[in-house]
Amino acid sequence: MLDISRSARRSSWWLDQEATLFFRTKKSGPRSYLQIVENHWRDGRPQQTVLATVGRLDHLQAHGRIDALLTSGARFAQKLLLLSEHQKHHLPVLRTRPWGAPRVFEKLWQETGCAAVLGEVLRDRRCELAVERAVFLTALQRLLAPGSDRAAERWKDDYVVQGVSELQLHHLYRARGWLGQPLPDAAQQGSTKLVPRCTEDVIEEHLFARQRDLFTEVEVVFFDTTSLYFQGHGGESLGP
Repeated sequence: MLDISRSARRSSWWLDQEATLFFRTKKSGPRSYLQIVENHWRDGRPQQTVLATVGRLDHLQAHGRIDALLTSGARFAQKLLLLSEHQKHHLPVLRTRPWGAPRVFEKLWQETGCAAVLGEVLRDRRCELAVERAVFLTALQRLLAPGSDRAAERWKDDYVVQGVSELQLHHLYRARGWLGQPLPDAAQQGSTKLVPRCTEDVIEEHLFARQRDLFTEVEVVFFDTTSLYFQGHGGESLGP
């Protein structure tokens, strides 16, 4: 049973602007009792007044009376009322989508020049789709959740990625196909019939040129031949 203390009756339950209410437990032998306490300032010093002893803590918890008390009080608190209505499923379900990782990689995409280089390569092309956004989406998806282009098209709906909401699967196919598209014969210098130069090679070369000032000039190039071997006659040069 709720026990109202004498001091609470004398205070007439009037709280000034500096007073705060809180719950606390008080031990009495092996038992703990839940109390409602008012904390306020008087003569420049904090003073606490027990307004009510709600009951034995174990009994209140066993019968769910604390939850009922807080739920009843939540009607008069705007923030808690919102949480209470959400728990009762009276509010529409909100959809949550992560945005942290896309923001980080978007910043890196811009600072490394990937977006600018794609813009330069696409400057003279009339594209009906956002190729740069499609390439970024597939690159981001490969970093966070590696999978196919079809998986990337579904994956984008679970994250907040700028400028990709209108992209469809065939857009991703076209963008990826453009990256692997062979260049005209006039631009195939230095390539082989087995591996022709493609659009992605031009992009890599542009990115290298943008960062080349970090190395001043190229004097030595190291090439990893761990997985390569040559078979046949000769030996005077590297390969036939």
